[in-house]
Amino acid sequence: MSDDVENRLFQNRYVVDTGKPHIHVVPHETPSEELKAMVHVCPAGCYSQNEHGQVEIVADGCMECGTCRVVCQNTGEIEWNYPRGGFGVLFKFG
Repeated sequence: MSDDVENRLFQNRYVVDTGKPHIHVVPHETPSEELKAMVHVCPAGCYSQNEHGQVEIVADGCMECGTCRVVCQNTGEIEWNYPRGGFGVLFKFG
């Protein structure tokens, strides 16, 4: 990523809605290939795989781009809603 893009992304802010994340990963034993892909394709890096092989999300910093909705649309492993008003990403264009 170029310095210019990183600097612009750094200008964005995220207002955390504590205790009410707008994305949930449905509990699972073995994640689908689509869900595992989110560890690498989420542009905000919100997804990770734990020591048991399950995929987890920390939605703080989510850019609400919809990548996870598209990638996992047929698996049912993601529950995604828009954040409540006043919360979520605040884009600042420079």
